[in-house]
Amino acid sequence: MPADWIVPDWPAPANVRAVFTTRAGGVSEGPQATFNLGYKADDDPEAVRVNRERLRAYTGVPSAWVAQVHGPRVVDARDALAAAEAGEPLQADASITTAVGLASTVMVADCLPVLLCDAGGRAVAAAHAGWRGLCAGVIEQTVQALRARLKDEADGAEASVIAWLGPCIGPTAFEVGPEVRAAFLDAATPEERDATRAAFVARGAPQADKSLADLCALARLRLAREGVTNVSGGQWCTVGDPARFYSYRRDRVTGRMAALVWRVA
Repeated sequence: MPADWIVPDWPAPANVRAVFTTRAGGVSEGPQATFNLGYKADDDPEAVRVNRERLRAYTGVPSAWVAQVHGPRVVDARDALAAAEAGEPLQADASITTAVGLASTVMVADCLPVLLCDAGGRAVAAAHAGWRGLCAGVIEQTVQALRARLKDEADGAEASVIAWLGPCIGPTAFEVGPEVRAAFLDAATPEERDATRAAFVARGAPQADKSLADLCALARLRLAREGVTNVSGGQWCTVGDPARFYSYRRDRVTGRMAALVWRVA
């Protein structure tokens, strides 16, 4: 595995593995150099295929790829894997699994990847949280789906969930219009409104109607809404480190990175 990749530093159980890829270790060229994993990134499809094969070789597990649409839908990673292998990936922005040896996987190039597991290491999940999906509830839906699966399979109490926030566009780079701030404030509970306002810092003239948004702060609010307070990560900005990270906001034509989480026996 390339030394440049990020292995989450989070208090996950010993049987849970996770990784976040960077630009290092692949065969893509040009703006997508070198480890682009997205077929819709204007890259040579053969290069993407080779990079995905390398990802599987590095991790030792298949990835459950989904067709991300910036929504809140969560699917089972086994269903996602079967659909992707059939050439018809499921439209979703998160997946969960209790299976061993299968990675819940999301792609990003500024959006926030959120990896989840329960404290017992019985289930894992990955969510793609751009601002639209985050506002629509993708994090809450993923946590709820993970807990429901565990309760169904083990007939146990509500699971304690652990989260990791990966690299995304940072709070000094993510400029948004007033409609984004309004959407989050409209979706906030009364208890969340002050903290939600604080996640948006107004820009001065001539951009008086613009704000800088903190995706990680907003994600932590949504995780707390579901009782998830054991949250790690969130310190990387994709825009500010072009040597390591792809960024759609910075470059427009660029590659895609991946965040993966899986269980081992």
